[in-house]
This record gives sequence, structure tokens and C-alpha cells, in this order.
Amino acid sequence: MSIPLNPRYRFETYVVGAANRLAATAAKAVAESPGSVYNPLFIYAGSGLGKTHLLMGIGHAALAINPQLRCEYLTLDEFVEAFNAAIGAGQGEAYRKRYAEVDLLLVDDVQFLTHRREMQAELLRLTNSMLATGRQIVLSSDRQPGEIEALDERLIQRFAGGLVIDIAAPDFETRVAILRRQAEERRASFSPDVLETVAAIGASSVRELIGALNRLIALQAVSETAIDAAQARAILGRGESGGEEPPAKAEAKPAPARAGGAGTEAPSDEFGAFLSDVVSTVVQQVEAWRSRVGEAILRWEGEGYRTSRLSALLEEEAPSDPEMALQEFSKDIERLRLLQAEAVELDPALAGAAVFRDPDNVEEARLQVERARQGTLPPPAPAPIWQLADFVEAPGSLLAIKAARSVIAEPGRVYNPLVIVGGSGVGKTHLLHGIGNELAKAPGSVVACLSAQDLIDDLIKAIDKNRVNWWRARYRRITALLLDDIHLIAGKDRTQEELFWLFNLLHQATRQMVFTCAVPLAQLTGIETRLLTRLEGGLVVELPLPEREARVAIVERLLREKVGEADRELADYLSGRPVDSVRALQGLVQRVLNAADTEQVRPTAALARPLLEGAPAAPVRRTSSGRTSGVLTPAASLRSREKVVWDWPDVGDRLIEDLR
Repeated sequence: MSIPLNPRYRFETYVVGAANRLAATAAKAVAESPGSVYNPLFIYAGSGLGKTHLLMGIGHAALAINPQLRCEYLTLDEFVEAFNAAIGAGQGEAYRKRYAEVDLLLVDDVQFLTHRREMQAELLRLTNSMLATGRQIVLSSDRQPGEIEALDERLIQRFAGGLVIDIAAPDFETRVAILRRQAEERRASFSPDVLETVAAIGASSVRELIGALNRLIALQAVSETAIDAAQARAILGRGESGGEEPPAKAEAKPAPARAGGAGTEAPSDEFGAFLSDVVSTVVQQVEAWRSRVGEAILRWEGEGYRTSRLSALLEEEAPSDPEMALQEFSKDIERLRLLQAEAVELDPALAGAAVFRDPDNVEEARLQVERARQGTLPPPAPAPIWQLADFVEAPGSLLAIKAARSVIAEPGRVYNPLVIVGGSGVGKTHLLHGIGNELAKAPGSVVACLSAQDLIDDLIKAIDKNRVNWWRARYRRITALLLDDIHLIAGKDRTQEELFWLFNLLHQATRQMVFTCAVPLAQLTGIETRLLTRLEGGLVVELPLPEREARVAIVERLLREKVGEADRELADYLSGRPVDSVRALQGLVQRVLNAADTEQVRPTAALARPLLEGAPAAPVRRTSSGRTSGVLTPAASLRSREKVVWDWPDVGDRLIEDLR
């Protein structure tokens, strides 16, 4: 998160009274169902009345319900500074994407949007995006949206479309309850009339109220006796008639005199003023370095770096040297930048490596660069999302699956190479990566699994940088080569030459090779005979489009992954639709799921049929004024979905009436 949630700001520590009950109720509803109620939620109140406490309480409660929730809290100023820093570093889109993936966004102090046109547009874009995807945004301000000077009318309308609610100043009873809660947390003991005296001083905010209590706590800690109501009035600078009086009580006893006969009011007040000044100075110093650390976190996170070290610094009460810690953090990031620049020069594939985004692990980044210098970094590995166990077996694919299992059991010794032939979208890539993931489980294995186009691109970059020897060394260390879409190297003479020598080296070392191809090998053109014969010398198996039962299984699995259950009737219907690939079948499933999500209903066959087959066109209505096209405008008061053509799969169905 941009700024860690304060562990003290939870709903459990938020005192609810008449002035804030509605706001607290709305906040709890949002925390329990983010994105479902009151979206956006806009809370406004004067300074120190608990807006930030309520915002962070929403975050804590939502995370307690769903720990996987992506929650961000930040102030408007920090949002602006980080965005400007990201734009300056050329990371604007990355910064936008980061917030576009947040499930619960808490933005404090929105009133500072005044006269910031660019940031208003950015917040509007972000708000629209979150509302469209059902993600929650909560904002706070010291005034209602319509009173924020020069605020974009579109933002005002967006905020009004959710819930705009205020927090008023707490009444006397609520102020007493707040003081009691604070005193308990601080393990300070005061008589009820003292707390009522503090509550009656007429503080304009909860923050001021707690400040007065802190002053009493500090003074009582160095006093020989407990403070009474009269002393409290003197310490806080209130006379008998000052402030709002608490309900009638027994007359307070005068302050006991100290040795020498002098009363305690004057010296206590002087000491309290001194102590208050000391506390104020310390607080200002603490807030200064905490503010600098917070700004640094926002800046570096905006540029994509991990900031756990700085976040830990914020959790410390009094770090030894926060300025030095910030300087060291900046130096580590500069080291990472230098290492990343060298790494990308050696191997462009390292451009987005996560190791160069962790200032706490500079040594690992250095080792990564050293491996890149030596050419020991392996080529791309198989993608973990494609596992062999997830590949749906069918009668037509049994031979390919059996061959795959034989290759996994005895890599390099049987069926080397294994060539899988099939049309686009039948599952060749899934099977290839599934084999790769199984081979990668062997100790010491280095499996290269990539597309032929990536192999071509890597070689071109190596040639361009005069690093072909490094490129060769990189691939010679692998224990298995899995190459997708081998037909793409047709006409690429240099790639074919390098692959020929690599093929011979791997084959002699009994290292497994697996290739996929979109056409039968006999139909390949532009491939050198010496390489083609080596491909044909292994086992060539065909992977056809899965049969009906296999397609049913695929659809059911997709439905379970997406919605948690598989409707058998829907699976039967979708698997029977004419498709030429598994990819097209997945597209049908996604299309139905999108429609169900839009309609907020369960995905069923009844929903899928009109969507995929097309509903009958509405009859053309003729009027005395002439011919109509059948297209309805918004003013036509559309009332029935069945009377509207939503999809025309065939060109002939698009004809509404003959031209005359």
C-alpha cells in the first residue's frame, strides 16, 4: 500500500455518537461489501473530526474480511506528488495501471483538488474505471464536493451518484466517551468530573480535545497527586465560566496547596505551558521525518520499487537516523538502476526482472548481472499456468499424451525429438509447456521453452550486439529445448543454421527436444532439408480438435474456474457449437460469462442460445408518415429486450428490408 494503515485507526476504536453515526454505518457497510453499496462514498467534515480514522477503519475491516483484497490509502497531495514523479520518470502508464488494479482505494483530503485541472481529470478517469469494474473508492474532504472551488462538475456528479455524508462536531456525551477511551488506551486514570471538564472546554475538533487530554496526562505523570476538576480548568486556561459547562455536579474542591501555602493553579499552568511547548516541538520533528518517509514511499512505489524497508521505518516510534536511512535507500536504488542497465545491455529479456526492483536485495541483483556476463542465465522457462494435469484427454489426443509421458519418464532417450502437429488453438502450446513444467521438476534441470519467434528475436539481438558466442553458450547449458511453432523459422537461414548445430549438440548429449508445428512436416516449405530430416527422425504425433466429450470437459472446467460451478446443460450446448479450435471454444465461454455478468444472472444455456444464435429481428413497423428503418432512438422508450436484435452472426440477418 502507498501508506500503511495506522493500526490504531479501526472501527473498534472509533467512538460513535449522534454526530457521526450515519457516516460510521455507511463506512461499515462499504467495508463489508466493497463496490456493492455507496460507491463512491464521500465523507466530509471539519479538520480533526475523524475522517482519516474512518477511512483507515474501512481499510482494516475490509482486509479482515478478505485478506487478499488490494487496498490503498493515500492523501490527495501524495497522489499528486507521486503522479508527477512517475510522469517525470516516464512511468505514467505504470502508475495508472497500479491504481487500476486496486480493489479498495481510500483517498484523503480531496479538497486540495482546487484549481488542479490535470489531477481532477486523472481522478475522474480513475473513478470511472473503478465504478465500471465494481471496485470501491472512498474519499474524504473538509467540505462537500459542491463547495470545493473550481471542481469539475463531472466529479461532483460522480460523487453525488454514490453517497455524500458529513460528520458533525461531537456532542458533550460523545466527547466524554472519546476522552474515556483515550484515557484507557493511555492507561491514565482521571475522575469523571475531570474528563467532563475537558469535554466542556468547547474544543472545535476531536484532535484538539485529545491534545488537551494529553496535556493533563503529561502533567499528572509528574505530579504528586491526582489532578482534580479545578486544576484541570486552570491547566487548560479555562475559568469557571469558560467553555461549555458539564451537567451540574457537586462543587469541585479547591486545589490543595503545596508547601509554602501557594496554590497549584499558577505553577501548574506555567509547567503545563512549558510541557505543551516541548511536546509540540517533538511532534513537529516527528511529523517532519514521517512526512519525508511517506513522500519517499509514494515516489519509489510510483516508480515500481519495493518500499518495505521504508514502511518498517514508519512503524518505529523513534528511529535512530531516518535521514540517513532515506539516503541509503536512494543509494541502493541507484545501484539497482546501474545494474539493470548493464543487465539489459547483456540480455534484453532482463528488462522487467523483479530482482532490479528490490532495494533490500542488491546483492541478488549483482549476482544476476554476473550470471548474465557469463552467459549462464537460462532462456525463458515454461509458463507455470499450463500444467500437464490440466490438459483434457480425448481419444484423438491419447497418442500425443502417451508420447508426452514417455518423454517425461525418459527424457532424451525415447522420442527425441517429439514433434506435435496440429492446427491453431487445439492445445499444442498447453501440451508443450505442460511437458516443460514436468521436465523442470528434475534436479538440476534447465528447461528452455519459448516460441520460434522469440528464438529468432533473441538471435537477432545477439547478432546486433556482436554477442553470438554468448547466445550459443546460453543455450548449450540447457537440459531440454521446447520450441513452439517451428514453422515460423521458414526462410530464416541464420536461425536454421544455429538451430541445426544446437540440435546436434543436444541430441548427442541425450537432452530432450520437443517442437510444435501448425502444419504437417511434409507440407513445410522454406526449411532446410538437413533440419527437416532431423525433425522427422523423432516421433511426429497429431493433436486434433478435441472430440465432443473433451470439449464438454473443457467448458465445465472453465465454468468452475470462473463462476465456481459448471452448468451441464450450458456445457453441452457450448461444446456443440461449431468451433475450429479450443481457443474459439474458450472465447464462446467468455462471451456468455460477460453477458451473464452484465445481466447479473447465472450463465445458462437459455442465456447463451439467443446470444450466440441471434434473436429474430423485430418486424418493421410502418406508419402513415412513411417507411422506417427499424432503428430505435433513446426517445423511443424501449421496453422489451425481446423486441431488439442484439446480435447478427450472419450477413443475411442484418437486412431489415429490401431496397427499392
